[in-house]
Order: sequence, then C-alpha cells, then structure tokens
Amino acid sequence: MNANQFLKAVAQLHGWREYAFLLALAERAFPNYALFADAVGLKTAAKMRQLLDLSWALLQKRGGAEAALPQMLAKLENLSPNVEAYDAYGVYPAFDFCQLLEQALLCRLNPERHRATEASRLATATIMQFVEVSDGEDLDEDELVRLLDHHPLMKEDKRFQRELVLSLRRQRVPDEDFVAALRAEAANDGVSNLGIALDA
Repeated sequence: MNANQFLKAVAQLHGWREYAFLLALAERAFPNYALFADAVGLKTAAKMRQLLDLSWALLQKRGGAEAALPQMLAKLENLSPNVEAYDAYGVYPAFDFCQLLEQALLCRLNPERHRATEASRLATATIMQFVEVSDGEDLDEDELVRLLDHHPLMKEDKRFQRELVLSLRRQRVPDEDFVAALRAEAANDGVSNLGIALDA
C-alpha cells in the first residue's frame, strides 16, 4: 500500500471503523500523556486511562451510548494540559494524545464529519517533531528529510497505521475478539509512538 492508497483508504473509513481507527491512534499515544503527567506531578493519568477505557467500551455498544459523550468530552477537557503552562517539551505529545481522543469522541458524537485523515497526520506529526527535537537539531533541511525517511519511529508509525486500516477494512463487525486484538496491537505493550514505555 503506497502513500496515496493509504490516504484513500483512511478517507474511506466510516462509522465504527473510523471511530476504532481514532481510538487506536489515541491508545498508541497514551503513554506520552501518562509519562508527562507523572513527570510534572499531575495526578491525572489514572483518570485519563479510565476515560480511554470507557471510550473503547463504546465501540461495541449500540444506541443510547451517545448520551455519555458530552460528559466524557468535558472530562477530557479538564484532564488536558495547557501547553502554555509548561516549559517541558513533553506537554506537546501529551496534548496531541488528548486531541486524538477528542477526535474519536467527536467522531462518535457526529459521525457525518470525517476526522481520520487529520488525526492520522497529527499522530505522525507528533513523531516528526519528536525526532526533530531529539536527533535533528544541527541538520539542514535535506539531512532532516533523510533522517525522517529512515527513522525507525517513522517506519513503525507507517507500519502500524497501514496495518490498522487493513484490519479495519477486513472486519465486518467490531466483535469482542477483534476489539481485544485491536487494543492490544495499539497498546504495544505500553510503548508509545515515540518509543517511550510506561514501565521505563
């Protein structure tokens, strides 16, 4: 699947598949939030984990579940860090995670508006910025492009997102086994899209 085919496939995600795609991106990014919260002494990681778990639970619920969404979005807003308030770089990936989860919940609230393409770009941009900050400081533009093209984190993100789209397209309904496998793949044993681990 080349880049154009991937973008087309993401653009064709609708309904539960789009919601699941957004949730999986958020799940992969969750350690970025948890580690930042821990580093700056915020006691919000467990509450955010609970909110993410509730969001996954909605994937298999039919009808009526939407009633909880405004409350969940309000809770997410309260748990989201204000990027202006922190000097640490970690606030940006943490905030990006919050945006991904927000897009998932908004997708469930208003399925008519497509959100997956933008979220896919956001997830990748988080990694690009991280690579730039950690490895690309003294590089010129060409060297930076080469670094990003060959960086293991960028390659892993591409693999993860493409396999995610393919598995969602193949699946007819979000049954329990499929959702469990999807969550496990997205959770990646607690290692985020930036290669940082919750148990580090």
